[in-house]
Amino acid sequence: MTRQIHFNAFDMNCVGHQSPGVWAHPRDQSWKYKDLDYWQDLARTLERGIFDGIFIADVIGYYDVYKGSNYHAIEQAAQIPVNDPLQLAAPIALATEHLGIGITASTSFEHPYTFARRIATADHHTKGRVGWNIVTSYLESGAKNVGEGGLRRHDNRYDVASEYVEVLYKLLEGSWEEGAVVRNREKRIFTHPEKVHEIGHKGKYFDVPGYQLTEPSPQRTPVLYQAGASGAGKDFAARHAECVFVAAPTKSVLKAYVKDIRERAARAGRDPRKILIYTLVTVITDETEAKAKAKFADYQQYASYDGSLVFMSGWSGIDFGQYAPTDLVRKVDTNAIISMVEHLAGGDKSWSIKELAEFGGIGGLGPVFVGSPAQIADTLQEWVEETDVDGFNLAYAVTPESFEDVVGYLVPELQRRGAYPTAYRPGTLREKLFGDGPYLRAPHPAAGFRDIEAVKRHEAQRAAAPVLHTAAGE
Repeated sequence: MTRQIHFNAFDMNCVGHQSPGVWAHPRDQSWKYKDLDYWQDLARTLERGIFDGIFIADVIGYYDVYKGSNYHAIEQAAQIPVNDPLQLAAPIALATEHLGIGITASTSFEHPYTFARRIATADHHTKGRVGWNIVTSYLESGAKNVGEGGLRRHDNRYDVASEYVEVLYKLLEGSWEEGAVVRNREKRIFTHPEKVHEIGHKGKYFDVPGYQLTEPSPQRTPVLYQAGASGAGKDFAARHAECVFVAAPTKSVLKAYVKDIRERAARAGRDPRKILIYTLVTVITDETEAKAKAKFADYQQYASYDGSLVFMSGWSGIDFGQYAPTDLVRKVDTNAIISMVEHLAGGDKSWSIKELAEFGGIGGLGPVFVGSPAQIADTLQEWVEETDVDGFNLAYAVTPESFEDVVGYLVPELQRRGAYPTAYRPGTLREKLFGDGPYLRAPHPAAGFRDIEAVKRHEAQRAAAPVLHTAAGE
């Protein structure tokens, strides 16, 4: 049986996103990111192409590692200016019926109590089509501007994230029982108070004693996305994520990553096939190979050398502006995206700074596939077959043109091969992706927080255990 390929559109509420400088192309419309009409039109195109969803990235902060300033980031619109992604969920949902909407939000910059209300509201407004991309953030500028002085160390950010999602699970899964809301006009009872519970969370990083503010949304907890690729990130993904995103420059890197994630998920007691893994690529296609290559060459004329290294420096934490174009990328200990440095400095090839800038000029850290629909389909099927990846997070070079080309040329070719869906499943985003019902199920850890009173009793017993031990020792 031919394996079905999944697509997400990778975008951001900003100009250019992964292809710095290409916003200057005469057909690019990313400058319309401020207009809801732009997002709604794009969403309709993606839904026509049966995309799983639109995945909206985000950063808090700006890229100021390259040459020690944010000058080139601002000049090249390298993810600045950037707007709030969550506010796009409702208008996209109004324009579509099935498309998933993945929203990036950081565990480093927003308190879980307020975020629980915001993401539940989005899940209500989209009728259960929202997902949360859990990130810990990598820009020092963001941490400084919210008063934290600087980022926590990399692995410690995942310690915070682990407690953060526990608070979310308690609020979204346990605070309001199923059936708490009855809306009984005759008895004048909207909600049974005895079925709404304080979560009583007192942890290392967060104290959240009270109730969730919203009633349960269609999915309770949104579909959980995660993109960490370090050891700590992969452990977190294996325990919590339903959809995992990776930016792998080669098949060998991707194959090792997919194998590792599935093995870690199995060790965590989860079904490794219940995790969808998407890898970042950019597709440039047209009716023929010659037309696709001409289109790619046209796009490349607009790519920004400085803009590309702004991203590469920000993602890696290494100022590539201090090196000559012919210097090789070398491993440096940083507090940013550790996996990126490991891949570039210790992967299949040695990268010069110039090669790195050219590689990242279109599509960021993912490869760019250029060719006819049949050629691209061959390549995607080959990557799925050889790496066990489930699908592709598609970045754009020129928007909405890149997405329109995928929907118009590539999707029909994959459908003819039986390698791509022709319709959506009914239900919430989780049901569309997995077909198992709207809620997270055991053994996912979220399911263990539905009986919040039992959770609180267990936590109280655990907290009391050391005291009892000390008393007995005396």
